[in-house]
Amino acid sequence: MADRTAPGCHLRLEWVYGYRGHQCRNNLYYTAAKEIVYFVAGVGVVYNTREHKQKFYLGHNDDIISLALHPERVLVATGQVGKEPYICVWDSYTVQTVSILKDVHSHGIACLAFDLEGQCLVSVGLDSKNTICVWDWRRGKVLAAAPGHTDRIFDISWDLYQASKLVSCGVKHIKFWSLCGNALTPKRGVFGKTGDLQTILCLACAKDEVTYSGALNGDIYVWKGINLMRTVQGAHGSGIFSMNVCEEGFATGGRDGCVRLWDLNFKPITVIDLRETDQGYKGLSVRSVCWRGDHILVGTQDSEIFEVVVHDRTKPFLIMQGHCEGELWALAVHPTKPLAMTGSDDRSVRIWSLIDHALIARCNMEEPIRCAAVSTDGIHLALGMKDGSFTVLRVRDMTEVVHIKDRKEAIHELKYSADGAHLAVGSNDNSVDIYGVVQRYKKVGECIGSNSFITHMDWSTDSKHLQINDGSGRRLFYRMPSGKEVTNREELKLVQWASWTCVLGPEVNGIWPKYSDINDINSVDANFNNQVLVTADDYGLVKLLRYPCVKKGAKFKKYLGHSAHITNARWSHDYQWVITIGGADHSVFQWKFVPERKSKEAVHIAPQETLADSNSEESDSDQSDVPEMDSEIEQETQLTYRRQVYKEDLPQLKEQCKEKHRATAMKKRERAPGSGVKLHFIHGYRGYDCRSNLFYTQTGEIVYHVAAIGVVYNRQQNTQRFYMGHDDDILCLAIHPLKDFVATGQVGRDSSIHIWDTETLKPMSVLRGFHQLGVCALDFSADGKRLASVGLDDNHTIVLWDWRKGEKLSAMRGSKDKIFVVKINPYLPDKLITAGVKHMKFWHKAGGGLIGRKGNMGKTETMMCAVYGWSEEMVFSGTCTGDICIWRDMFLMKTVKAHDGPVFSVHALEKGFVTGGKDGIVALWDDTFERCLKTYAIKRAVLAPGSKGLLLEDNPSIRAISLGHGHILVGTKNGEILEVDKSGPITLLVQGHMEGEVWGLATHPHLPLCATVSDDKTLRIWDLSPSHCMLAVRKLRKGGRCCCFSPDGKALAVGLNDGSFLIVNADTLEDLVSFHHRKDIISDIRFSPGSGKYLAVASGDTFVDIYNVMSSKRVGVCKGCLNYITHLDWDKRGKLLQVNTGAKEQFFFEAPRGKRQTIPATEVEKIDWSTWTCVLGMSVEGIWPLINEVTEVTAACLSNDRKVLATGDDLGYVKLFRYPVKGKYAKFKRYVAHSTHVTNVRWTHDDSLLVTVGGGDTCLMIWAHEPEGHREFKQCDSEESDIESEDDGGYDSDVTRENEINYTIKALSTNMRPMTGVKPHLQLKEPSVDERQGVVRGSRPPVSRALPQPEKLQTNNVGKKKRPIEDLVLELVFGYRGNDCRNNVHYLNEGADIIYHTASVGIVFNLTTSCQSFYAEHSDDILCLTINQHPKFPNVVATGQVGDTGDMSATSPSIHVWDAMTKQTLSVLRCFHSGGVCSVSFSATGKLLLSVGLDPEHTVTIWKWQEGAKVASRVGHTQRIFVAEFRPDSDTHFVSVGIKHVRFWTLAGRALLNKKGVLSTIEDARMQTMLSVAFGANNLTFTGTISGDVCVWKEHILVRIVAKAHTGPVFTMYTTLRDGLIVTGGKERPSKEGGALKLWDQELKRCRAFRLETGQIIDCVRSVCRGKGKILVGTRNAEIIEVGEKNAACNILVNGHMDGPIWGLGSHPSRDVFLSAAEDGTVRLWDIPEKKMLNKVNLGHPARTISYSPEGDMVAIGMKNGEFIILLVASLKIWGKKRDRRSPIQDIRFSPNSRYLAVGSTESAVDFYDLTLGPQLNRINCCRDIPSFVMQMDFSADSTYVQISTGAYKRLVYEVPSGKQVTEQSHIDRITWATWTSVLGDEVIGIWSRNTDKADVTCACVSHSGLNIVTGDDFGMVKLFDFPCPEKFAKHKRFLGHSAHLTNVRFTNGDRYVVSAGGDDRSVFVWRCVHAPH
Repeated sequence: MADRTAPGCHLRLEWVYGYRGHQCRNNLYYTAAKEIVYFVAGVGVVYNTREHKQKFYLGHNDDIISLALHPERVLVATGQVGKEPYICVWDSYTVQTVSILKDVHSHGIACLAFDLEGQCLVSVGLDSKNTICVWDWRRGKVLAAAPGHTDRIFDISWDLYQASKLVSCGVKHIKFWSLCGNALTPKRGVFGKTGDLQTILCLACAKDEVTYSGALNGDIYVWKGINLMRTVQGAHGSGIFSMNVCEEGFATGGRDGCVRLWDLNFKPITVIDLRETDQGYKGLSVRSVCWRGDHILVGTQDSEIFEVVVHDRTKPFLIMQGHCEGELWALAVHPTKPLAMTGSDDRSVRIWSLIDHALIARCNMEEPIRCAAVSTDGIHLALGMKDGSFTVLRVRDMTEVVHIKDRKEAIHELKYSADGAHLAVGSNDNSVDIYGVVQRYKKVGECIGSNSFITHMDWSTDSKHLQINDGSGRRLFYRMPSGKEVTNREELKLVQWASWTCVLGPEVNGIWPKYSDINDINSVDANFNNQVLVTADDYGLVKLLRYPCVKKGAKFKKYLGHSAHITNARWSHDYQWVITIGGADHSVFQWKFVPERKSKEAVHIAPQETLADSNSEESDSDQSDVPEMDSEIEQETQLTYRRQVYKEDLPQLKEQCKEKHRATAMKKRERAPGSGVKLHFIHGYRGYDCRSNLFYTQTGEIVYHVAAIGVVYNRQQNTQRFYMGHDDDILCLAIHPLKDFVATGQVGRDSSIHIWDTETLKPMSVLRGFHQLGVCALDFSADGKRLASVGLDDNHTIVLWDWRKGEKLSAMRGSKDKIFVVKINPYLPDKLITAGVKHMKFWHKAGGGLIGRKGNMGKTETMMCAVYGWSEEMVFSGTCTGDICIWRDMFLMKTVKAHDGPVFSVHALEKGFVTGGKDGIVALWDDTFERCLKTYAIKRAVLAPGSKGLLLEDNPSIRAISLGHGHILVGTKNGEILEVDKSGPITLLVQGHMEGEVWGLATHPHLPLCATVSDDKTLRIWDLSPSHCMLAVRKLRKGGRCCCFSPDGKALAVGLNDGSFLIVNADTLEDLVSFHHRKDIISDIRFSPGSGKYLAVASGDTFVDIYNVMSSKRVGVCKGCLNYITHLDWDKRGKLLQVNTGAKEQFFFEAPRGKRQTIPATEVEKIDWSTWTCVLGMSVEGIWPLINEVTEVTAACLSNDRKVLATGDDLGYVKLFRYPVKGKYAKFKRYVAHSTHVTNVRWTHDDSLLVTVGGGDTCLMIWAHEPEGHREFKQCDSEESDIESEDDGGYDSDVTRENEINYTIKALSTNMRPMTGVKPHLQLKEPSVDERQGVVRGSRPPVSRALPQPEKLQTNNVGKKKRPIEDLVLELVFGYRGNDCRNNVHYLNEGADIIYHTASVGIVFNLTTSCQSFYAEHSDDILCLTINQHPKFPNVVATGQVGDTGDMSATSPSIHVWDAMTKQTLSVLRCFHSGGVCSVSFSATGKLLLSVGLDPEHTVTIWKWQEGAKVASRVGHTQRIFVAEFRPDSDTHFVSVGIKHVRFWTLAGRALLNKKGVLSTIEDARMQTMLSVAFGANNLTFTGTISGDVCVWKEHILVRIVAKAHTGPVFTMYTTLRDGLIVTGGKERPSKEGGALKLWDQELKRCRAFRLETGQIIDCVRSVCRGKGKILVGTRNAEIIEVGEKNAACNILVNGHMDGPIWGLGSHPSRDVFLSAAEDGTVRLWDIPEKKMLNKVNLGHPARTISYSPEGDMVAIGMKNGEFIILLVASLKIWGKKRDRRSPIQDIRFSPNSRYLAVGSTESAVDFYDLTLGPQLNRINCCRDIPSFVMQMDFSADSTYVQISTGAYKRLVYEVPSGKQVTEQSHIDRITWATWTSVLGDEVIGIWSRNTDKADVTCACVSHSGLNIVTGDDFGMVKLFDFPCPEKFAKHKRFLGHSAHLTNVRFTNGDRYVVSAGGDDRSVFVWRCVHAPH
């Protein structure tokens, strides 16, 4: 039998020839030790030129493509390609990994760069968004990530002179990034006129914001800030690939083969043209330069590395070369000398010396070379070419001997015969030609018969035979030299082969995996001497196998390094080395062969680290030497813990079902019951599939787990306390070294780990988000700070956590096989071990990853347990065969036999160890496992009298051991927990059923006992009184499913799984009688009530048998059911049976004969049932949940007082309902403790206890029943029903609007007006007369022979020198966002300033000066604002904005944290809240920030805002959350309120836990929509509701309701920190008693109301804040009011329009005041110098347009209903009004001579009125044929023309007052206009930008000087242009601040200000004009 293990010898990488210059740049550097670091294929190389030595970094598993050097020049970062590429940071001195960064990029990592300190690393991915990611690389943590660019990025660099600034460049762009918080914000470089927009290939940063960059055309572009300052033309002849900065200056390298050096100011120093040097050649292209002192390193496209000494720059040294681009296939070794020959598609053949590690000869051929061979005497070298020819050269001088071309297609293989006489040449033409060497290579034979191309050939030793392999996988033999095929296999039996390079044949069967027919092995070479075989394959693996290897799937050792396919592998002539060549990586690897005897001596040399370890003995063959697996372990390995439905899925399932059941929801439903239950005791311990899960706590209590519960058991008092934070099976438990905290891990789709306190039972931290399916092993570090966990996913991922912070430190795939245990090294917390099926691995942390190496053991054993010993390198592990393995580092020192059968648990003591095994023995050992000091056998005989139960069998399998308090604690597979005294006696403390489901449960009719029967084939009697012990147990021959006590309690009937049942004595459990009448399982069994005369027995084969108990005879059979029977109940008289079946049928049978009865539903309720355990029928209709497709109600039981029905279901919930449960989906109380399905529930005889059993979790749980009056609300998991009733919630128009509003993203906004037609900048023009003559309009020379062109615009300040406007500065904003935002007005600086927001600006308003200052960094509308109240952060404000999707790009929603006084941004938090951020709140210490999103999940997130780090995030609620606020005294507790929702949240580590509010404490309380929240002392919370009530909560329980605190919704509440008083604001009509603003005491018992003197019918307060003696109020009507607490005086500080859009603007002709008219029906007069509103007029209708007369004495207002009004300014009296139109008036204008009024409307008409005719306003004419609605109108200076811009993008001119259209263009060109507000016309074509395809320029206004035009658009931008601007896409300045849709813009008189009006933001912005100097 051939040896099927892997060979004992191994390979060590010795040299790599080559350097990756193709497709990579900037990848060659000097390290601090003056070594050279670069990469080739998948290997990082550190090359010492002085000693000519190489070191290798092998941590990657695919091609490396990027490299960066740490500023200290020792550490290197490399990035690779691949589906899940990662970055390794490694030490160039030790070539060991320091950190692994993974899980962010896909495809590959294109660039890397360290910052100046070396703390941060930036990486750029190759994904479609070219993601940029900034890492804290030591911790492996992402600090920020953002989409980089739509096209490739070629280089990225940190600005070394400015912190947190980066620059990236690539295809046609350069971007300047700033890092703030977690946000990377880009600004694109502006190329402007200085240089062409082109691709930038490399860059370097200098001081003073200067950046140098190399462009594709060979220029160097110099940037200052983001602008291109100058270019250095022709720095290189073509693309500049590399730029390197050093102390002396800059070095650049280009495609032209030159390296140039520049000084620090970028003045040229020198040029080195490598093409001109000795080693140079035409086409040399530089890819990488590095300048250090007087040495320069240069890497080229063709894989060479040059070293240039600066002062002798004409003679560069060529220090490394390799093949250039093109595949590398040809490899041959010299037969007698240490030489290797390679030939490649680059047409070169090269000879390498294996001793000197150098290229010694090179020759270029005409054709690409595909194969090579050296003749046996070493004189000739034959090369096979791609074109079908072959050439023979003399090795000595590379001269040609012969060149022959007999074939058309490529030659794949050629070989000289062993005697050197012949050369065989195999080609793609399916044939082999034989040539005679001495006959000058004359063709002497030909082998045909192959039907595919030839791949491999070997000669026999006597040169008489040739074997070939072809591409179709056939193996053929030929006689030589004739070429006749050999078919007779006998002849071949004696043939010996001179070499073996074929991949087919019995000798090499083992190189192929089993069951696979892939042909991915490219090359094989056998080493006959050492009997090893080397193979090379398409996956870049070199493998070593034994030769011959006959059986498929042989074991191997594998070596990584090459990237993709390895094309060839050969042994050197003396078998010292293996040479392998890579196809795509063009590299030649030289491996040293270490034979078996040598590798034994070299044990102490740790094998080089690789991620896939080199010594892996992987294979898929059945190992002959693996022992039989122990049955227990076998079972355990097969458990998957998969669930059909995870609890995490329930919310979604519920939502889906809700839709179906909207109707039922409307009905009134049964309330939840008044009484509750509380978990009291659990019989059970999970030992059957878990190990080492039992410990003593600090206080001497015992902690363990069962089902979904962590149990803390007090053995003195025999009581249990429970941790109930899990919702599914706990699989593992670890204890903190201080023994006070415990970590438990559970099953789940995204399974969580809870760390909790054994005293308080409160979670300290919850870790989730990394493990799928479940967590199977945990361990704390010795310092207690770290926790290691292992998941149940296919890769058994290992995660190392900082558990208090909830941060993942590192993660890595653990192993394919199941891992049973993980342990952190107690001395070095960066190291850990894992052990499991067939492996033991030793890991150490490297940044965000872990590096693992397999332990070296002879044969692979399955490890069950492991511990560290008394020094950091000693490890002891227990195997499945009963041995203890003793390890030192990774080497197995020896094994000690410890137990018969597996060692399941091992525990380290101060001076020794204790072990426990399947043999039921506990053994104590000394500290070296030399001597076994003592053993304890777990036997019934030694059970102490105080035991709480009975041992089921002797020597149970031991699964957990722990020591402490002078005892040994033992947990067994049978579910027992025992305490072994050191002196020998054993006490049983707790026990439960063994593995198998528990179904049968019965309670005794008058004693506190219950019986259970299980699939574990036992029947047990339990004492429910305080002794909590198992009284009796009996083994059955089969498992059982049901049991029942007789009414007198003396007999007990048990139904078994084989169809039999027995009746036993209830005390002794001895048989009384037994029957076996059925084949199928007995599913329920019941004695009739009273005397218990009959026994009904239900079976799975659809029958119920009725037996007479006395006579022991069957007296009746109930037939007619169609499905298996699930439940039985007798009526009180013992005459009627009720039966439920699995098909949800309900039947009635008469006893004792079993006749079927049909009883109407109404009658069923009247029947007096003895018990009710059925789940069907009208009276229990409400117990079935909404998602009953997924979950069955498996059991029910009615209490004896008939008030409460308990049910158990498949999801592990125990629920209590009020009986009878009529109507669907009743409300209930729900308890989670069981993990999977609850199989049975029963009340005890006096209803004092509820007993439940869990199927898979084997538990018997005892719940204490707390009757109605007993109000201790301990832990009821929740009270709820599956549907919230729809009538709850309430309605209010403001709330509905706020809930349903869709916030538009500015960048995506579409046009506001319904325009039609082609946009101006896309219209094709008819050339005018002038243009045909070549005169450009609007730019005619001022002096011309023709008549002077008249002014475009009449200018008002003709006397002064006209000055253009250079800039606009925001001076004032009139507006406040109160109508859909809340809690957004605050005091600052002790009440000296207030802060609020509108549109996208935050406004700080000084109350004494009325001056405003602005925070304008937001890119879109602000939705929420809060201030930090902690004294450490004065004036710190957080504002959240609208955003698009949460992809972390610049349009993502973000939160800005800023200083209100300096307006400096402190942090920007980009978030995943798609849609926007609707609420923000600071924590008590001010360090945390809470945000809520508008995304569909309404995500709740907590941030450490200073670092920009996300601490935790979780789905908030399915419906809108309005507000979430931290408790003012806490950093971990907060409350969120929203549509029918209030939740109380806790932050534990990184997890957010929440509780719904519990309402049932107050009669008829219902969940309303909650709008606001405030806090009181002692954990009180107040929430304001939509109905005006305020709910008062203690923790999460409703304790009282303050009814009608306001008459309408309570929109806002404010908790004053200094005195605890609470301010509320709501919606109500002002009256004598009440107002919309109230001030309350701390308990919300007394209040004082304030009236807001606003004159509104209804006041609606949206925001309140309380300062010293003052209350600040923001209203829905956009006012901000200050109210004095003492005198209730109101002072309105801020006014604004309450509804928008604001359509009309009119500026006064001579004063700095202006009017605005809006949709809210008001016209307001604003004074700019006074900074306030002077007056407002209520019109009663929405207004659309407004205009002053030329003298400023009259105002005309156009209304939405078609009416217009003229007011006299002085008296505000109406002078006249008229309604000639039925649709909105869009613009209204007085003519300059005040005679005419023009009125333009949506009815496509302009009406003219003559004002001189008096106020009856009769229309004198109108303009016809207007193609669409009118937008803007302007009169000519002489009042005779009017120009109209229309909704069809057409501008028309009409005569006044005749209304005739003017069409003659030349005529129009001569008109001088009085004003210009049109967005159309050739003069303003330049105001239309490129990206207005969906949106428009909506308004414009030319300055009075006629030199500028300002525009407003749908994107909310104000832009300033020169006028006229006839060129398309004119240059401009843009000013941001408004929301989407600007409606109007005007210059005030004298061009002092620009006023802009907002559509969406209902605000008016006033901008100060900055004029150009004279």
